[in-house]
Amino acid sequence: MGGTAGLRERKKAETRQAVHEAALRLTVEHGLDNVTVEAIADAANISRRTFSNYFAGKEDALLYGDEHMHDILVRRVREQPPDRSAWLALRGALESLFDEHDGPDREWHIRARLAMRHPSLLARQLANRIQLENDLSEAVAGREGAADPRLVAAAFLAALRVATQRWCSEDETRPLQDVITQSLDELAAPFT
Repeated sequence: MGGTAGLRERKKAETRQAVHEAALRLTVEHGLDNVTVEAIADAANISRRTFSNYFAGKEDALLYGDEHMHDILVRRVREQPPDRSAWLALRGALESLFDEHDGPDREWHIRARLAMRHPSLLARQLANRIQLENDLSEAVAGREGAADPRLVAAAFLAALRVATQRWCSEDETRPLQDVITQSLDELAAPFT
């Protein structure tokens, strides 16, 4: 029975990823305003009803890649050695995320640019980041140097946001990881 549940979860993850990729491709090709849920479902070879089982709308499908990375980042923070400070746990988790997922840069760039141009995506992305901030603050609570875990998580995410904007404005001339590392170093410099 466990094998069936594992297979079912893998199939769900594959479907979710296929819908995300279809939404991203269609939005790049036709623009967000010209893409419908029906078109995304057709491109992913699923029904409209199946689409609704996975996503509330096209914005959610487009930003799934971010949400997936958020989940992994939070899990990686929780896996950091307990003696690491909150800040170092966040940085270590991000480094392991980049090591494991070599090259999320292109999709990240596309999603970031789309969000900057479309208020509906930006609003959804902001809601996702608020949830991520809450999840990260819970993950670092109780660690050394986390007197206010929300502040540490918010500062960390602010550095990521600024780095992503910087990276997009540079048209990917450097790897995203390098730009993020630079931003995190700049933020931490006054405190070290």
